[in-house]
Amino acid sequence: MASLLSIDWDYFISAENQEIASSVENKRTIHDLWYKKYFQYKSYGKDFEKFFSLSDEVDSFWDKIKQFFKWDQNVNIYVSDSHALSYKIAEKFDVEEVYLFDAHSDLGYGGLDSLKFEVNCANWLGKLLQNGIIKKAYIIYSPFTKEKPEFFKEMNKAFSIDYIKWDDLYKGIKTSVVHICRSGAWSPPWFDGKFAEFVRALGLPYKVYQCPNRRWNPNNISFAEKLEYMMA
Repeated sequence: MASLLSIDWDYFISAENQEIASSVENKRTIHDLWYKKYFQYKSYGKDFEKFFSLSDEVDSFWDKIKQFFKWDQNVNIYVSDSHALSYKIAEKFDVEEVYLFDAHSDLGYGGLDSLKFEVNCANWLGKLLQNGIIKKAYIIYSPFTKEKPEFFKEMNKAFSIDYIKWDDLYKGIKTSVVHICRSGAWSPPWFDGKFAEFVRALGLPYKVYQCPNRRWNPNNISFAEKLEYMMA
């Protein structure tokens, strides 16, 4: 039984950013709004960057993963900004299970009605289950998450979903594809360098799909740029 291992970078990031609730991913949400909030906080004498921290787990994550997940040298690795790509990946590689490491369940928010919408970053896992593309989902929540399994009662009743912890994993989980997403609307751009290091640390070739570089230099932008960001 082949599986997709899907990892969201926000799994490692402190929960201060979980006030963000959006299924929209574009230049405004993954780039411009970070500058806007930075300058808004600065106007109150606060350093926006200090409201976020990166878990130490990022440095040992792959070593832990390799204790449980098994793949061969031809495993497919994808890197993107949006987690919605996992839907297409699961469909393409005909996987039956998804193991998700994330601060969010991505089952859809608002009950089964949220699955009436097109596939997006907030409902892709629920859509995979609803459409019968996968049979089961395992969700391993971030230590920083503010979500709880009971938030998704309708999905839990309708589909085969297990909320598990590291201790519940077993050795030899057959993995045919790995997806690493940045989730730029939730992960701040000043951690992008660490994200790149994290991807390379897996030590395998990977394909990048729609994951644009984000410039983060709030102390060296023009007045016109600042004005544009503040209007985002």
